[in-house]
Order: sequence, then C-alpha cells, then structure tokens
Amino acid sequence: MIHQICSRPISSASSRREFLYGLGASLGSVAMTNMLAKEAAPSILQNPLAPQAPLNPAKAKNVIMLFMEGGPGHMDTFDPKPKLNQLHKSESKLAAGLETGFKFFVGSPFTFSKVGQSGIEMCDEFQYLRDPEIVNELCNYRGCQAESLNHPEALFHMNTGSRLGADPALGAWATYGLGSSNQNLPGYVVMTENALPQGGSRNWSNGFLPAYHQGTALRPTGSPILDLQSQGYKSRAHQRAALDALGYLNQEHASHHPEHADLAARIESYELAYRMQMEVPEVVAIDDEPEYMKEMYGLNDTDTADFGRQCLMARRLVEKGTRFVQIFSGGWDSHDYLERGHRARIRSVDRPMAALIKDLKQRGMLEDTLVIWTGEFGRTPDNNKRGGVYSIGRGHNANAMTMLMAGGGVKAGSIVGATDEIGAEAVDVKHPIRDFHCTLLHLLGLDDNKLTYFHAGRYKQLSQFGGKVIQELIA
Repeated sequence: MIHQICSRPISSASSRREFLYGLGASLGSVAMTNMLAKEAAPSILQNPLAPQAPLNPAKAKNVIMLFMEGGPGHMDTFDPKPKLNQLHKSESKLAAGLETGFKFFVGSPFTFSKVGQSGIEMCDEFQYLRDPEIVNELCNYRGCQAESLNHPEALFHMNTGSRLGADPALGAWATYGLGSSNQNLPGYVVMTENALPQGGSRNWSNGFLPAYHQGTALRPTGSPILDLQSQGYKSRAHQRAALDALGYLNQEHASHHPEHADLAARIESYELAYRMQMEVPEVVAIDDEPEYMKEMYGLNDTDTADFGRQCLMARRLVEKGTRFVQIFSGGWDSHDYLERGHRARIRSVDRPMAALIKDLKQRGMLEDTLVIWTGEFGRTPDNNKRGGVYSIGRGHNANAMTMLMAGGGVKAGSIVGATDEIGAEAVDVKHPIRDFHCTLLHLLGLDDNKLTYFHAGRYKQLSQFGGKVIQELIA
C-alpha cells in the first residue's frame, strides 16, 4: 500500500527521513487518510448525518437554546441584589465594564419574589414562568463567566467556543457527534428576528467541520424556507429524475477529487432539500395547531406572537427529530432606559418560554430535551453619566451572568452558584463558558475530550483546550 500512495517509488538512495517527509507533505498523506477513513467509518461517509450512539449514557437527546442577544441583566431577572437599591446613584469605583468617567450604582427598577419549591428568585415582570408546574422544573445557574465585553466576540464565544467566530457552533458539534434522527429535516435549525444577531451566520457556522453540520436558518416572516413547493409544472418524478442526473455527474466528478468534501456536502444538500419538501411543510404549518395551543404560546398577542411562533415551531421540530434548535431574541442591551427595555423584552419571551416548557413536559419530552435560556454575558451593577445625566442602564459584564435551564437531565427546582452582593462577579460554583459547553455535551452523552476533529495540524474540540463538567448542574 505504501508504494501506491507515495509520490515516487522508494529507491536505495532514498533515506527514511526523505520518505516520511514526502509522505507528510504530499498527496500521499491525503490518500492514506482517505483510505483509512473509508475503512474505519464507511457508514458515516455514506450518510454523515445518520443517527449515532452517544459516547456515554445520555440524559438529553435534543437541545432548544433560547438566546437573549445583548445580555440580560442578571440582577434584573433572576439574581436580585437588594444592596444595589441601597447604593442607587451613589458613586461607583468598580473597574469592570467598558464605561469611563463618573460611574454610579444602579438599583433594579423591578421587584422580585421567591417562587417554586426551591424559592427561585424571579423578577415580578415574569408572570407565566412562575407557574408552579413550570418553575419547579427550572435550574438557575448564577456562576458562569464569559471572557469578552464585546458583543460579537461574546456571541461567538457562547455559540462556538471561540471568540474569533470561525469555529463550529454548538449545534454543529451536536450533529457531528450524534447525527440527526430524521433524515428529512435539518439536524440543526436556527431562528432569528428580521435583524440577525451581531456576527450573523457565523454564530451557527459549521466552521472546520464538514458543511453538512451548518445550521439551517428559518426565515422570520413568510415561508420559513423558500421553494418548499415546486413549480406547478414540475412533478416529484421530474425532480427525482433531474436530481439523479445531477447526482451522477457530481459523483463522477467527486470520484476524481475525493479531497473536496464540499462537493459531497453539496450533493447531500440537494437530496436533503428534496426530502424536506415532503416533511417540512407539515412541521412548519403551525396554523394547524388547535386554538388553545396558539393561545398558550401567545400567538394571538402582538407582543408575544413572533417569539411564540418560533418556540412552537421549535417544539414541533424537536418532536419530529431535529437535534438542536436555537432561537435568537434581541434588544437586551440596555445601556439606557433599563426599565422600559427589559420590561418589553421580558414580556415578549415570558409566555412563549413558559408554554414551551409546559408543552414539552405534558408530551413527555422535557426529560430528554434540554431547554436553555441565556445571553452572551451579564450586566454591570453600575453605569456612567452621559451628558451629565444619570443614565439608568447597565454596561457589559463578563464576570457574572445568569442562565436558566430545564429538562434534559439538569437539577430541577434549584439555584446553583452565586454572585457577590452587588452582582459584579461570580463567587460560588464559578466556571468559564468552556465548562458550561463541556456540561452541555455531557448531558447529550458526548465527551468534549473525545469529540474531536483533526484540522490545521491538530485535533480540535469545542472547549478549545479542555474543560470540566459542572457536576452541580446535573440531576
């Protein structure tokens, strides 16, 4: 085999060092890798999104991630700080955040109450999430820390493990490790508002993983996916014949260029699009849901209709076999007008999020579907004067943030970790984002140290250079 893959035959004059160098620097290494891969995992090459067994026993099969872009104030949602109200408008000497000039403490404009059996503290603007059937499923994690104060970098970090935005997203790693249980639907789906989150599609990129694993973005208005219906003059048989002809030509070309993985991904994307035309219209047809379900998700209220529609679609997608769904909700970056901004955003997500958890629970899906509510970082306990005016808002805080989780094997009805008395920094069960990522993979039955991909000369992983599971979060 060695003689077949070398760039030239071995002669008596060739040294061992020259041979090994030639093998590593020429197409010989590509050929060897290709042959070994075909021998090791033929099923994956034939169908890269085929369902795969987890590496370890899994608590969750699917993930629905509700991403509050901009960074919700933890002390204004699920981590109240009475001390801040005492310090309101007094001068702050904290060095955290990006603000300069005269800084002052900002008390929360909201009231809080303890709810559920565990006494989770919740802003009173949340009305639906405090339902005992729902709140007792929640795990409030207060110990996570980000690394960047810049929105795009922080978004990339939370979504891909890298602040550079060129690495695979969480959903891409999930489908790479587990495949997709429904071959007629995308394994990784993303839903946004009309305005994309900062950094755009790099937040759901496949990065260096094969292109099959990139997130499929659904449109926020109109048909979620264009061209779901073929032109009237084109039958399914006509489509199938055209795809078969195109597939034959592509396969012929691919056989001469096995090093171009993107071509195989393109072939599969055509086939997936064909299969999606059969199943996606049924999944996204949420108007067929009964009226009580539309009411529960808030589809009849202009404040909640958009996010409610996306949450309902997320449940339908997961129910049909989609592995990972992300929904982005913007507008949480409240440097000014904190009360007005957060009140509106809380109202827009409260009812749909509560409905999603309740719906999953009633269908017996919550136990193996992990629901996550998070932003890219937290907020500062202070703000800076602007034009001599006390701006009631908050800056960016990478040292403290709050997350909510439900289902999928997390510790229900619990508060894990803590921040200091003014919410400036996490002080208990303190972990970086990479540890949260390792925990997410662990709940899916995956091991961050084993779920690797060889790229640019080394084996890469979601956590970048390793992390540990946050055991306090796991039931």
